[in-house]
Amino acid sequence: MVDMTAIREELVTANRILANERVLDSFGHVSIRHPVRPDHFIMSRARAPQIIEAGDLMEFTLEGRIVGAEPGKPYSERFIHGAIYEARPEVMAVVHNHSPSVIPFGVTGTKLRPLMHMSGPIGNDINIWDCRHRFGDTNLLVTNMEMGRDLACALGSRTVSLMRGHGCVVVGKSLREVVFTSIYLEINADLQMKAIAMGGEITFLSDGEIDRITRGRAGFTLERGWENWCQRVGRPYIPQELTVGEGYARS
Repeated sequence: MVDMTAIREELVTANRILANERVLDSFGHVSIRHPVRPDHFIMSRARAPQIIEAGDLMEFTLEGRIVGAEPGKPYSERFIHGAIYEARPEVMAVVHNHSPSVIPFGVTGTKLRPLMHMSGPIGNDINIWDCRHRFGDTNLLVTNMEMGRDLACALGSRTVSLMRGHGCVVVGKSLREVVFTSIYLEINADLQMKAIAMGGEITFLSDGEIDRITRGRAGFTLERGWENWCQRVGRPYIPQELTVGEGYARS
């Protein structure tokens, strides 16, 4: 039996962690696919991630329609999440953020690539989605399913896509996985900028190294990070194997 209370509390924890680790600020959002209704997803109402509580969480169809309780105004960019879940059945969690070290790679010709082992799962083919190419001059927000689906198409089978002048999207097979990847994406971007400033040629991870690192990122690795990040934000740590309903995430 799925414990929806535990799952909702995990999503609250994810919001707090991502805010504390400078991945989310007053904006950005994280969602999970509904564990019972895969054609629905759960995310907070439009509120700063650092202060989100379980009562702020809302349920949506993949088209972004509200299902059930409506504790407040929803995020206008919920269509990012719905479109990705629609296109990627294996994805169980999505983060959209304005991670500060990542944004410069979306507006320059410098390609973001993994250079440290913990960042291998971000992949070696991070692309840039530019909404102007199809939608002209906008406020850069993804506010309908047409834009969301275009972004999901650009993401393809990748784990990460940058959004020009805006931020990025990150996907994962579990909530803990997408949090881990989002944090190390920001760390990698910061390290890459520092390496560029030092001059000389940067040695990035090879495709073979990325594959081995990604396949070898076992549950205990995610758990070590999750436990530490929970402690930093004063949230209870529950081992994944004890979290009722977490198994659906296939991490």
